[in-house]
Amino acid sequence: MRVFKYRFVRLASALLIVPLSACAHHAITNTESFPLVDARIASPEIYLDMRYATENNFTGKKVAGYEAAKCLLHKPVAEALAKVEQGLNASGYALVLFDCYRPTIAVDDFMRWAKNSDTSTKAEYYPNLYKSDLVPEYIAEKSGHSKGATLDAGLLDCRSKPCIALDMGTSFDFFGIQANTDYPNLTDQQSKNRLLLLDAMQAQGFVNYSMEWWHFTWKAGVLPDQAYSFPIQ
Repeated sequence: MRVFKYRFVRLASALLIVPLSACAHHAITNTESFPLVDARIASPEIYLDMRYATENNFTGKKVAGYEAAKCLLHKPVAEALAKVEQGLNASGYALVLFDCYRPTIAVDDFMRWAKNSDTSTKAEYYPNLYKSDLVPEYIAEKSGHSKGATLDAGLLDCRSKPCIALDMGTSFDFFGIQANTDYPNLTDQQSKNRLLLLDAMQAQGFVNYSMEWWHFTWKAGVLPDQAYSFPIQ
């Protein structure tokens, strides 16, 4: 299993996971002029591994629109996510977030990547598929992430330090049937880990996308049905 050691460190080429309330961050609170809030307003110690703000993602480069490694969501979604985190913390576990709000300009960047000839990330992210097969089944031309109520999450075991990423059977953003939430050929422990995440998220109104164990949309209330394009700053 991959071991994460958490420090607040910013490098020129990559942004490490940034945990804990000691991290200074700019929180957007005026929801009348700005539709989304930083999830750390509701959950200051939630772990972030915002892949598209780094080169550690299926495109192999930092994605357009990700100018900062933040999780932006509509306020009710952020508050529901905080309750998920609190429930998991009580048992010694924690959420790690890979993506939240995704600007439409980032989705456009994904489409440009899908059409180019670069296959340098194939072995890691889509070993059993042709790149031409990824759209639209795996990479959508329009993403629910752009509406501020969808997020991608994994689990950490924090019962001892440092926290350890739970084995979910595949990595985040793996393209293939193995990433299906109910994929049958998992080990017992991998199935239990996926179920732990699923149950915790569902309890607070999040609905899973069955093709991706990490993908959840909050549907316990009414939110604007609008996709946003502004960059994450």
